[in-house]
Amino acid sequence: MPNKRSGGGLSPTQQAAKFLGVSVLAGAVLAGIALPAVGALGLAAKGSVESFDELPANMKTPPLSQRTTILDADGGQIATVYSRDRTVVPLKDISPYLQKAIVAIEDSRFYQHGAVDLKGVLRALNKNAQTGGVSEGASTLTQQYVKNVFVEEAGNDPTKVAQATQQTIGRKIRELKYAIQVEEELGKKKILENYLNITFFGQQAYGVEAAAQRYFSESAKDLSLEQSALLAGIVQSPSRYDPVNDETEATKRRNTVLQRMAAVGDISRAQAADAMKAPLGLKVSKPKNGCITAVKGAGFFCDYVREVFLTDPVFGKTKEQRAKIWNQGGLTIRTTMDPQAQNAAQRSIKEHVYKSDEVATAVSLVQPGTGKILAMGQSRPYGFKKNETQINLSVDQSMGGGMGYQPGSTFKPIVAAAALEDGMPANKVYASPYQMAYPSPVSACDSKRWVNDPNNPAKLENENSSEVGPYDMREATAKSVNTYYVQMISDIGICPVTTMAKKMGVVRADGDKMPQVPSIALGTQEMSPLTMANAYATFASRGMHCTPVAIESVSRRVGDKTSSLEVPKSTCSRAMSENTADTINTLLKGVVEDGTGKKAGLGSRPSAGKTGTTDERYAAWFVGYTPNMAGAVWVGDPAHKRKMVGITIGGRSYGKVFGGEVPGPIWGDMMSGALEGKPVENFNTVHIPDSKPRDRGDGDDDGGRDDGGNGDDDGFIGGLVGGNNNGGGGGEPFPTPSFSIPEGFFRGQTNGGGNGNGGRFG
Repeated sequence: MPNKRSGGGLSPTQQAAKFLGVSVLAGAVLAGIALPAVGALGLAAKGSVESFDELPANMKTPPLSQRTTILDADGGQIATVYSRDRTVVPLKDISPYLQKAIVAIEDSRFYQHGAVDLKGVLRALNKNAQTGGVSEGASTLTQQYVKNVFVEEAGNDPTKVAQATQQTIGRKIRELKYAIQVEEELGKKKILENYLNITFFGQQAYGVEAAAQRYFSESAKDLSLEQSALLAGIVQSPSRYDPVNDETEATKRRNTVLQRMAAVGDISRAQAADAMKAPLGLKVSKPKNGCITAVKGAGFFCDYVREVFLTDPVFGKTKEQRAKIWNQGGLTIRTTMDPQAQNAAQRSIKEHVYKSDEVATAVSLVQPGTGKILAMGQSRPYGFKKNETQINLSVDQSMGGGMGYQPGSTFKPIVAAAALEDGMPANKVYASPYQMAYPSPVSACDSKRWVNDPNNPAKLENENSSEVGPYDMREATAKSVNTYYVQMISDIGICPVTTMAKKMGVVRADGDKMPQVPSIALGTQEMSPLTMANAYATFASRGMHCTPVAIESVSRRVGDKTSSLEVPKSTCSRAMSENTADTINTLLKGVVEDGTGKKAGLGSRPSAGKTGTTDERYAAWFVGYTPNMAGAVWVGDPAHKRKMVGITIGGRSYGKVFGGEVPGPIWGDMMSGALEGKPVENFNTVHIPDSKPRDRGDGDDDGGRDDGGNGDDDGFIGGLVGGNNNGGGGGEPFPTPSFSIPEGFFRGQTNGGGNGNGGRFG
């Protein structure tokens, strides 16, 4: 429930305290306004102060909390966020009717008295004595403003708010001293302006501009007489006079304000009479706060921007400092989100995956060479209802995401890049049998070695029994041959691969270290779509890796002054040579042109990419790029429970889901829309000498097993969950394992006693 500002709703106890405060202040004023030593009055009540003179000379006035506006790269509004919905406006942008109305009803002698209204105090004291209660208060607008400053400074802390509004003699005296200071320093016009911007008008609206928008959907400068009177009347008790919930009480209060304006000569009695006949004329706009209100499906991108602000030291050395700036608001944040790319992503998501599906999809688009995040979306919308979520499926856990998803064979190009940097030729041939045990030993970092368990050796197989080598790098990449890539990582060692991954910004989504096990070649470590999109952007930019960024600029408004804040910058560094990147680009063009990713092709626009499908179809990926845009698409069950076998996605039924079949078309449609009208750019490719591979077809997803299924484009752990000793699939979707998967195989350990891949370090 919003905090009450100055005004009604006082309990009998509070009324008595207020009466006592008025009496004491009256005595103090009559004694000579200077208040040399209030402590001498013998006021020992809790909350009082020992001496008026001991109060700090200057009242600390915190910046008023305001709404923050988040914009896309073209300046279009994505969302507004705030702890208090407020837009500070100068007095010239506030209707003269409202200025007069608030003075008339709250402090009609505002321009005649100083910080304290002696006549008002005596009048209130006399009237309250006659009635035996508190029928009239004596606080001036200046004193009310000071009280609201105390409340603003308390923020959202209920204890501090209670202290700022407690009815004690001490607070009254403190309020009076600061009111004197404010009167001397600001003057009447500025005090009125500040008061109208700070006070609470109900319905989550702080300040007149937010109130005008909330109740009438227009600016404060355009308010009519009757509208102004309504808003002025709300201030005394926002809950009691709420026109949305109690039109009768609000109308009575508005008419009281109009009568008062006529009585003090601000308007004629005829004007007041006409205005009182007018309906309230509400045109209420609902509060629009937070990333849940984001347009273009950008709620998760909006949330990512918030996470960046709250975690990046550039916005403050401590978490508390950053949170304070964010909560005070008044920020205009221009982001990197490209509206065309975001719209294309959301259209493609909606076309291919329904929010009610058993599985979800998440996508991210990044600009190579800059790290700018161009789009981010997912099929389950940002929200709290059924089939909605607040977990950003595109990002790491530390930025509001989940635990990540195994990327399968989309990790293989990172292994290839490490091998090429290590001097391996691009036409390297490996025997690549259908099924094999993991080679052993394999060198790891820190002079360690991974050793397969001789008693229960970890094995793997290719997806299709027809995939039997020898293969070279081009064909093995196009067909996503598991045994080829495991032989490759065994040759070069694990450490060059994890080092290359780190250079490309590839980290586990949960923040854990990448284990030193050979199975990482097959994508066993959980990653986020943003991580994979940004990694492939490194290939697109010919080996330069740029850290992802979401914020272009931030301006901050405090009062009537606007300043620019420093923002995080992308850091670019060379992850691999241009020749290595160009070679990977050549290899991955083949995946789209002749391999498992043909369904993701962009026609005449050059593109490259890689499919990925984890074992038993818990996740499927397509990560691809053009020279000017990189994108990742993941499809799967975030809870890692639903296998994508015998499943309906986006209204279509699938026997088995592959990276090239569901994520691939999502990627293709998304990229086509995002790149429409943008220049067609070509890759720098290299000549890869022919190693005379046998003619085995194009490696499409349809070339398969005896069961008539579609086959898989990779199947990252192959024989670990499939593979009979006879080397065939036996017509089963998931062949019976020929061994037990050793505990810790996927994660492994990097210490001497680790056992990943069913092996050990020696």
